[in-house]
Amino acid sequence: MSDPILTLYQGLERLGPGAPEDVAWAAHVADVPPDARICDAGCGTGADIPALMTVAPVGAITAVDDAKLFVDEVLARFGTRVNAYAGDMAKLKGPYDFIWSAGAVYFHGVTKVLRAWRPVLAKGGAVAFSEPCLFTDTPSEATLAFWGGYERLTDAEGIARQVADADYEVLATRRVSDAAWAAYYGPLAERVAALRRNADPVLALALDAAETEIAAWEHVRAETGYLLSVVRPV
Repeated sequence: MSDPILTLYQGLERLGPGAPEDVAWAAHVADVPPDARICDAGCGTGADIPALMTVAPVGAITAVDDAKLFVDEVLARFGTRVNAYAGDMAKLKGPYDFIWSAGAVYFHGVTKVLRAWRPVLAKGGAVAFSEPCLFTDTPSEATLAFWGGYERLTDAEGIARQVADADYEVLATRRVSDAAWAAYYGPLAERVAALRRNADPVLALALDAAETEIAAWEHVRAETGYLLSVVRPV
């Protein structure tokens, strides 16, 4: 039986919220040079790779994801312009001047991943990552439920503490915009509708969950979202 999540996301450009402007902003903060060695850690199907190529037009891009299906899509889209492979994003080899990770650090935890990445960062290198974040001190039950009981869910100060625990400093932060969420949820909603017609019971459950998440976002987006942080070892 095929994985319903892979079926749902296969072929989608985005597997999470984001926009080229996020990459450009983070690269500017990190002062990424045009010949930078960059890793897209947890690359998915490669939605952010064109923006990474733009900020480092004569650089080298490596893309890593644990799902071979998604890595194959990256290779099909970019060919030899990107060194893409299936593997553990917490076990990179480097060296890298800039590590970009959109919505994937939470699989391991901010502190753990940043510690693992320190040895593979070149001198002066930086990391940019987006992490679930609370924007209020009094989140509703719906907001907490949106993240499915994520144990490390915290606010911007809490994320900064996790960064400091890894002996990194925060250079700058900003929220991932509602437009970036719409760029993800719009195509996802279309995919759900298309798959409904021939969905088996297992896939139907995954489609139900996706629809519930999309609907919930409209009610919780003022209280939570992704915080994009640019950090560097101290």
